[in-house]
Amino acid sequence: MTRNRRIYLLSPRDLSPETIAVTFAKTSRSPKPFDEIASELTDDRSAEFHEKWVVGYGHASVAEHAVLHLALENVSRLAIETVEGNRLASYTEKSSRYQQWDQDAFYVPEALAEGKLKQVFIDTCHLLFNIYQESIPAVESWLKRVRPQNQRESDSAYNRRIRGEAVDNCRFLLPAASLANVGVTINARSLEYAICKMLSSPLQEVREIGEKLREVGQNEAPTLVKYAACNQYLVNTRKKLSDDTKDLSIGLSEGGVNLLDWDKTGEQKIVAALLYRFGANCDFQACLEYVQGLSTDEFIKLASDLMSGRGKFDQPLREFEYAHMTFDLVMDQGAYFEFKRHRMMTQTTGALSPKFGFAVPRAITEAGCEEDYTRAMDHAAQVYDEIARLNQDTASYIIPNAYNRRVLCTMNLREFFNFCRLRSAENAHFSIRRISQWMAEKVEDIYPVLGSYLDRPKEETWQDIEDRYFSQV
Repeated sequence: MTRNRRIYLLSPRDLSPETIAVTFAKTSRSPKPFDEIASELTDDRSAEFHEKWVVGYGHASVAEHAVLHLALENVSRLAIETVEGNRLASYTEKSSRYQQWDQDAFYVPEALAEGKLKQVFIDTCHLLFNIYQESIPAVESWLKRVRPQNQRESDSAYNRRIRGEAVDNCRFLLPAASLANVGVTINARSLEYAICKMLSSPLQEVREIGEKLREVGQNEAPTLVKYAACNQYLVNTRKKLSDDTKDLSIGLSEGGVNLLDWDKTGEQKIVAALLYRFGANCDFQACLEYVQGLSTDEFIKLASDLMSGRGKFDQPLREFEYAHMTFDLVMDQGAYFEFKRHRMMTQTTGALSPKFGFAVPRAITEAGCEEDYTRAMDHAAQVYDEIARLNQDTASYIIPNAYNRRVLCTMNLREFFNFCRLRSAENAHFSIRRISQWMAEKVEDIYPVLGSYLDRPKEETWQDIEDRYFSQV
């Protein structure tokens, strides 16, 4: 007998996240329809189920069906790094590209107490914000001299465009203490781990956010997040490694983009995996040997068959994940805030500091603001050193977006296609566009056949971007 197909929503308006999670979990052992299972559940029965199966027996994947939408307001950009440090979640935050910050929109670390350093910190933030706000109209005036209005562009559209570009250039002055809002969609399993990491942070602000998230999360998924706690392994490991490396000198090697390692047969593995998938009907090693035996022209023809039909918004096939690359990057903090959104790759960063210098946008120089800009950067670095003698983590709050930081990352070629399409695009911020185009040139060197299909403006090089938009990097 044919059964009717049913596809429907279990609405969070009618059912709690924990009840929805149990409903899906029970289908593995119950032949009943989902809505019938849900009708038999109460919040108490759902809690009992989670205590037994998720907590007691460790079936944590069940908690992935409980999804929460969290709104965080007036959180420092430094704290947001930890909040957004979880791969399996979605985030949308206040943009420093499209919004202008108010004078007092910054967090003051409680670790500074009420002493002299607290006032120094506040005065430095005011200095940065004052120069930020004063620079915007100056940069706007310069831009209007060099970016003429398009023939069919209205006055309001032109002013918005110029204003946006001015804010883009002046955001380099914003410190890590700048306050922002961020929306988070996350499942209960990921949230529990996220809270554990926050409660283990050396930053008091982050720990307080973790406590509040645990409280808010318990209102919606009381069983699934109630055991989130400080992870002593994280705390102890951080302390031990910090002690072990306290006398290690920092290498100030060449900045920019350094390709450390890559899969030397990555292109061949990708094509061999696709033959394996689409009907070669033999083991992978045989597919790989076949591909490696092709002439250059034959391999290019095979790659063309694979890529030529791909539309503008079509992702490369999943087999592109078989080729991996590792980069050591130097980029300004503003660029990193966009880079970190690509969470499927593996990223490692050190603490924010002034040790790697700062970038100067050319617009700041041409608008006559560089002297004040440099004075603010130097002063922020001086204050960092003063606070770092008390607490290095707390000192990071005063570091502006202009300062460079190192980022170690490993990604596969499929992820890089996505990264490159977004961050090399004309509407991407010039700071991350420079990094993306530089990385793309490296990728095309090592994977010349498949890399030639990267979605990026080929007429623009990373050096062009650097020359056009920066006085100093």
